[in-house]
Order: sequence, then structure tokens, then C-alpha cells
Amino acid sequence: MEVSFDISKKVAVITGAGGVICGVMAREFAKKGARVALLDLFPERAQAIAGEINSLGGEAVAVKANVLERKSLEEARAEVLARFGRVDILVNGAGGNKKEATVSEDNPFFSMDLDAFKWVFDLNVTGAVLTTQVFGELLAKQGTGSVVNIASMASVLPLTNTVAYSGAKCAVANFTQWMAAHFNLNYSPNIRVNAIAPGFLLTEQNRFLMQNADGTSTARGDRVLDKTPMGRYGEPEELCGAVIWLCSDAASFVNGAVIPIDGGFSAYWGV
Repeated sequence: MEVSFDISKKVAVITGAGGVICGVMAREFAKKGARVALLDLFPERAQAIAGEINSLGGEAVAVKANVLERKSLEEARAEVLARFGRVDILVNGAGGNKKEATVSEDNPFFSMDLDAFKWVFDLNVTGAVLTTQVFGELLAKQGTGSVVNIASMASVLPLTNTVAYSGAKCAVANFTQWMAAHFNLNYSPNIRVNAIAPGFLLTEQNRFLMQNADGTSTARGDRVLDKTPMGRYGEPEELCGAVIWLCSDAASFVNGAVIPIDGGFSAYWGV
């Protein structure tokens, strides 16, 4: 059996593709020859990335989609099929955190805004479930495909303060394993569902926790770096290799896995 990391000509749908991390993924998929549909609630952000990909000889389209509305996702699916004819890969990249759902001295757990808590769960969990329902139906009908979810180090152990995000990402990891078995047992053994579990990258969602306004590290940021053997934050590009591998035939027997990409964070306990 030949080991192939080739994803050229495959059609990849990426949600949250107008953001930094998933925008990088879209670019890397296109460099490897995949045709990419960039789904985002704010299509102008995705359009800028799609335009860049097309100008470099790739093939990409930006599509407006709200991962919390079935009708919006169904319309996006129709647009993707009209353009590319099929879907081979789904990356559930839409997600994030909210400051109001993070516990702090100014926002104690006992008075934390539950609407903010639900917002984080909806975006990370309900969004992945609903998107997989809509696009996963295509995979079930054709009998092949790969889904990649975005879990987190918080999926393994809850992180202090990020109560909503930790719970939501734990649910994403569990959903990944459940869906991997469900697709195989009910539709096809050639559909795979996996996840990556990134360690700490500096994003707009977590920067307020890791850095002060002047760019210096917060006490939490110091603790994160101290527990990361590589001693630094990750870069979005460093997530892409594992995602491309999971979507290729090189990972043909990898299913229901949650792959850490964390600079050793999950392997080190500080002693």
C-alpha cells in the first residue's frame, strides 16, 4: 500500500475561514492543490483570502455561512456543490471564547453571564454538530470523506478560568469520537472524523489572558510558557501539517483521534 499525503483536487470546506488560523489552513490546503471553500459569517474576510489564493493560481471561493443556522449552511452547501460538484473534506474551524464567559476577579463564577457561557458552547459545539449534519450528509451519501474538528488542550484537562471554553472543547473531542464511530457503523468505513488539539497560540480570543496591553506576559502567560517544554507559543502554520495528514490517505486508518499540537504541553507536568 502506497503512503500518500496528496490532497490535490480534493474539495475542502473550512468554516471560520476568514479568521487567522483557518485562513492559514485554507492557504496551505490550496498550496497542496486542494480546491477550497472558505465559509465565514463575514464573507468579506473570507473573500480577501480566497482572492489571494486565486491570484496565486489556486482555486477558492468565499461563501457566507452561519454555523448556527441550518438554512444558511444548506445554502452554503448548495453554493459549494454548484462550484465544485462535491465535498471531500470538512474542517470545523469556527469557534472561540468570550471574555464574559471567562472567570476573573472582575467576573466571579457565581455571577458569570450564562448567556455568554451558552454563546461559547453554541459556537464551538453546536456549530460543529450542525455543520457536520449538513455537510456530513454528502460524505455519507458518497461513502468517503474526512472531517477534522478543532479541539484544544482544554479538551484533555480543564484550564483555570476558561470555564465555558474548557467544557465546550471537551465536548468537541467527545463528539469527534462519537461521530467517527457513527459514520463507520452506519454509513461507510471510509469516512473518518478526527480532531487536532492545539496548545497555546496567541489569538484575539486569548491574548487578553496571555499578554498585558504593553505586550508583556501576564502571570498566566508565564505559567503557560513554563509548562510548555518548547518554551514558546505556537504559530497557526504549525497546525496545518497534522490537518493535511489527517485529510490524506496517509492517515487512512486514523479515526476518532485527537492529535495534540502543543509544544509538549500535555506531556509535561512541571517536574
